[in-house]
Amino acid sequence: MDFVIRRIRAEEHARLGEITAQAYLGDGLLTFGEGDSYLPELRNVARRAAEAEVLVAVADGEVLGGVTFVPVGGPWADIALPGEAEFRMLAVAKEARGRGVGEALVRACLDRARATEGCIRVVLSSQRSMHSAHRIYRRLGFVRTPDRDWSPVPGLGELLTFTLEPIPRESTGN
Repeated sequence: MDFVIRRIRAEEHARLGEITAQAYLGDGLLTFGEGDSYLPELRNVARRAAEAEVLVAVADGEVLGGVTFVPVGGPWADIALPGEAEFRMLAVAKEARGRGVGEALVRACLDRARATEGCIRVVLSSQRSMHSAHRIYRRLGFVRTPDRDWSPVPGLGELLTFTLEPIPRESTGN
């Protein structure tokens, strides 16, 4: 990897907010109109960082992407049940795609989940058209959970859900 994953710094909030908003808009996941009410939430990284753990991928001081990790019982959980961690708003800058940034951010969330007391699984929601993200999730062992699919706001469409259980423990090689 030519980048590092770490907690976001306050001076990076605006950049990640813009990366997230542009990723959702550029990929056609939101359109101006009904879906644009979600844009302020996507851009409000400071709020997420105060209430959850926002992770970023950084190379040479430049933010490449980020994700919001929600530990068990965290206020940013949309679908997590007791014993479940969740991650949200995974976004990678267009110019940084294809470098493994998205997968590294998901792996960092799995590391956090492993370290969380009482966490037995990780869950997430994803728009139907996020095919690249779905490939990452499946490669890492997530499975679809159609019985948990849901629609958060009118006009956005149904979100697909994925679950990883049990959380795989990293092998020490022994």
